[in-house]
Amino acid sequence: MKKLVVFLFIGICAMGFAQEQDPKAKAIFDEVSKITKAYRTITAEVVFSVFTKDKKAADKPQNWKVQVKGQKFKLEIPGTIVVCDGKTLWNYNKDAKEVTIKNFDDSNNEQNPSKIFTMYESGYKYKYDKEQKVGVVLCHAIDLYPAVSPEKKKFHTIKIFIDKAKKQVVQVRMMMKDGGTQEYLVKTMKPNIEIADNLFVFDLKGFKADQINDERD
Repeated sequence: MKKLVVFLFIGICAMGFAQEQDPKAKAIFDEVSKITKAYRTITAEVVFSVFTKDKKAADKPQNWKVQVKGQKFKLEIPGTIVVCDGKTLWNYNKDAKEVTIKNFDDSNNEQNPSKIFTMYESGYKYKYDKEQKVGVVLCHAIDLYPAVSPEKKKFHTIKIFIDKAKKQVVQVRMMMKDGGTQEYLVKTMKPNIEIADNLFVFDLKGFKADQINDERD
């Protein structure tokens, strides 16, 4: 889950550093945010990869699936399923066959993968870099730099690639201080697909009491 925490949760907030931001980058981000927040639902497949400082793959890429409906979401990554109905968050560890239950806190960016598609907000300065292709998709490449306690971050720069035509996040690259890179490629993104609300409630049927860790207040 640490990789999930590092990437997914940069946050959706007001532009706290707007006076210092690159106006071209800000205009693009504002447009992306407006479009993304208008979606009723989002279903996406994300490929997560880690590379060493020698540009070699550190492990096999991971395929993630994200489904979002307002404050509700479901995230499936290898070995883990995270489900939230907007109030309660269930984290299912498949290997241990254990479920941890918590109260959902939307202000806690570490909990909320629904923010995967808005990578540019509070606590970061950003600057437009250039137009660059990701595969065959022509993108805007924009660099983000931590503006709050950068010395505590494990990365120094986040590069976001935004589809120039669709105004959607295509890829995120985190440049780590150890010289490595973490990449998140949005393989598919389908907005406004009908998703039933019961998808966002974890079924505890069949679990024994010692397999359930309820950490709610």
